[in-house]
Amino acid sequence: MSRKPGIDEIRARLVAALPDATELVIDDDSAAHVGHPGAAGGAGHFRVRIRAPRFAGMPVMQRHRLVYDALADWMPDRIHALSIDAQPAPTPSQ
Repeated sequence: MSRKPGIDEIRARLVAALPDATELVIDDDSAAHVGHPGAAGGAGHFRVRIRAPRFAGMPVMQRHRLVYDALADWMPDRIHALSIDAQPAPTPSQ
């Protein structure tokens, strides 16, 4: 049985932490890492693309920290690797 969370579980955590997100795309890249030591225990590899007005004016590290904090208790046992693309949501004029 896989210990990795499902995409819906990750989505629920991120929506709860960042309810103002205007875009949230989560990809499970675990299949590409079969045989990798971190994948051997069942932990997953994921990519997250998130856009939120809250990110405006924040440095990249602070945006990433908000995403990591929402999933922190799953790392490294359920999530081995997480790639994050966190950007401010475009304003209506953009």
